[in-house]
Amino acid sequence: MARRAVKLASWTSMALATSGFYLYSNKYLDPNDFGAVRVGRAVATTAVISYDYLTSLRSVPYGSEEYLQLRSEIHDLFVSFDDTPLGAASLAQVHKAVLHDGRTVAVKVQHPKVQAQSSTDILLMEVLVLAVKQLFPEFEFMWLVDEAKKNLPLELDFLNEGRNAEKVAQMLKHFDFLKVPQIYWELSTKRVLLMEFVDGGQVNDRDYMERNKLDVNEISRHLGKMYSEMIFVNGFVHCDPHPGNVLVRKRPDTGKAEIVLLDHGLYQVLSEDFRLDYCHLWQALIWTDMKRVKEYSQRLGAGDLYPLFACMLTARSWNSVNRGISQAPVTATEDSEIRSNAATYLPQISQLLSHVPRQMLLIFKTNDLLRGIEAALGTRASASSFLNMSRCCVRALATHNKKKTCSFFRRTQISFSEAFNLWQINLHELILRVKGLRLASWLLALLCWMLPAPQ
Repeated sequence: MARRAVKLASWTSMALATSGFYLYSNKYLDPNDFGAVRVGRAVATTAVISYDYLTSLRSVPYGSEEYLQLRSEIHDLFVSFDDTPLGAASLAQVHKAVLHDGRTVAVKVQHPKVQAQSSTDILLMEVLVLAVKQLFPEFEFMWLVDEAKKNLPLELDFLNEGRNAEKVAQMLKHFDFLKVPQIYWELSTKRVLLMEFVDGGQVNDRDYMERNKLDVNEISRHLGKMYSEMIFVNGFVHCDPHPGNVLVRKRPDTGKAEIVLLDHGLYQVLSEDFRLDYCHLWQALIWTDMKRVKEYSQRLGAGDLYPLFACMLTARSWNSVNRGISQAPVTATEDSEIRSNAATYLPQISQLLSHVPRQMLLIFKTNDLLRGIEAALGTRASASSFLNMSRCCVRALATHNKKKTCSFFRRTQISFSEAFNLWQINLHELILRVKGLRLASWLLALLCWMLPAPQ
């Protein structure tokens, strides 16, 4: 209990990570899911499947009659079942197994007693947050408790996770670079999820990509396209893209780069009003329309703190936001400024987080995790990522406007406007590429001049 108390107390500091700032040697703080109170349950329990689909061999005396019975029940379901987990986290762990029909599967097993302890954990968290509120009235962190109460039951229901996986696979089926493992419903329950086994390297593992000849920039672009589509177009967002949940590999059939998206327990469904305001805001940020940045930040609950809100959302300084976030990459000086300002503005950050729509909280966290991946790959704040976001915003807003009108003329007008805006984005991207090629040719010519070929 004492260890859980210490863990839960640290949530107040973890809240900084949701603000879009990252601290401590450029490593993003991961608050772990707002909807889940992570309390260090990632111990090496060896889970097995029984006819009731969940127990733990290590909770049964080794060699006992009950132990032997459980082992026999595993063999009724699987040809083989690896006792050593492939990965373990605070709610569950994953084992590799082979079914009798030859399919290799990943078996995600919830830790024993997680369900029973979750309500106690949330209560303890609520007490700690209230204590912080008494000591520091300017800090508002009750939203942490509210989000935990809402999302934890969903994360503990593995059938809900399976439904999310199938929904996002269908939603993004036009992306041939995305792989969502198939769910095997016949052997899945609320506490055990069986899915297709897919191997790969973590998305932040540059060494793995180099060994397997995967293009880092291509992977980063794919990831950006995928999340832009989820956020701006569909409003159904996978909110836990830490590197362990995003794998990369070469497709076995084509050899092309592929992203494997895992762990679908935590999703945020965006309301249409929120999604459209968020589209408008990002369009304003990308194209440096400061009047609309203020307007749509305030529509999303930022009030007079809209400059801080824009900085939190982009993880850029206010000067960079005013100059244009797509104009220049993040510098070491700007990084240092952001980190130092995070502590300075903690009361304002706390106030802002308590006033924005609840949907924004998991979006902040998702943005942070994606930026962490981009930082690890060295592709952060690339112009192509902003242009892909802008394309999705244009499409989303055009689709909404078409739905609002019954006029054929108006719908045609909207379609032409959409096509023109997308053409402008494509032209802008082409100009940037030409400039890049020209710069590269100039640098090559300069090197040839400085280092003439040997006679």
